[in-house]
Amino acid sequence: MAKIRRSSGRIGSDHCELIDALGRSVTIASEFITYLSARGCSPNTRRAYAYDLAHLWSFLEQTKVVWSDLTAERAVDFLIYLRREGSQRRGPSRVPVLAIGANRRPARPRLSPASVNRALAAVSSFYEWASLSGRFAGANPIAKTTERADFRVTDRHRPFLNGIARKQPSIRELKVNTIRRLPRPMLAEHIDRLFSELRCARDFALVRLMLDGGLRPGEALALHLSDIAFGRRRLVIRWRDDHPRGVRAKSRTERMVDLHEDATLAAVNTYIMKERPQDTDSPYVFLVGGKGRHRFDALTYAALARLFARACERAGIRAPWITPHALRHTHATRMWEAGMRELTLQRRLGHASPESTRLYTRVSNAVVVAEYRHAVGLSPTAVPDGSSTTEGKIV
Repeated sequence: MAKIRRSSGRIGSDHCELIDALGRSVTIASEFITYLSARGCSPNTRRAYAYDLAHLWSFLEQTKVVWSDLTAERAVDFLIYLRREGSQRRGPSRVPVLAIGANRRPARPRLSPASVNRALAAVSSFYEWASLSGRFAGANPIAKTTERADFRVTDRHRPFLNGIARKQPSIRELKVNTIRRLPRPMLAEHIDRLFSELRCARDFALVRLMLDGGLRPGEALALHLSDIAFGRRRLVIRWRDDHPRGVRAKSRTERMVDLHEDATLAAVNTYIMKERPQDTDSPYVFLVGGKGRHRFDALTYAALARLFARACERAGIRAPWITPHALRHTHATRMWEAGMRELTLQRRLGHASPESTRLYTRVSNAVVVAEYRHAVGLSPTAVPDGSSTTEGKIV
């Protein structure tokens, strides 16, 4: 079975290598990962592609097929293989699982539809690269077809002059149907309980910044001291690729985020002036701190996930969907319900497409709520404070 071998040289350099069942390096896969690195893909992206290619090579080893002989017909078998493949996800399952055996051991969960589609997309990209670089002469086994739905009347975002270009829009024929889920904002009481369980000024400032600024985890962790303008009450989200632990902002479009909440800037200022190590030349805002040998190191994704999970555990609000990214969902939902327009919210969140922002308009639509209340004989007033049509409940 194909596996991933990871090695780290200097801090932040994470090299992934695909090895086959005999322990030999898969050269063609390594060349593709090198190509992704040259394109500027983040370490997390390269690692995800490597794991997806590991699924492909495990399937090839099982079926005794060479990668260059994979056809569209055999790609269907690959899809079936992925649907039967077990997931490597750690931690509690997000859905009920079947218990098997006398000891009530839970059955191994399967890959989610989203993971299967991601693997198919990665394999498709791999064969496109192999064809472009002259390493593969056949047709892409993950076949594509013209997207006819793109010409229908829809509320989805479509670029200017869409449909008249020479290159017709296409989609992959081989994919699994997925659920388009709504974002789940946190309740006000959950937020209060979370803040009450944060143990230090750094954690309080970090969580407050993500909540009131709508920042992604990577955007908050990659902040430099020079990115915060206290006098102008704003910060600049810049794209950088030099974080020592591989942290990067998702979008390459830089933007400004205004912060007029006094408590947020005060929390960041308190951390910088009183708790953040003063005898360091690190430009990053959020450091490990403490008295250990890593006190000057920039905070990582894993550290943020751990401190957030522990605070949620102490607050009694631990749930699979409550993650640091849920703070961004909460901010976006609050801004929409408070009257911020869709285009303005899109710019604040840094979404490339209005379709991403439009998800929050489906969480709580004031017009729908008002007309529903009128239809059932109630006063068409605002929704009660703190309520939302999809806010999660802790069970």
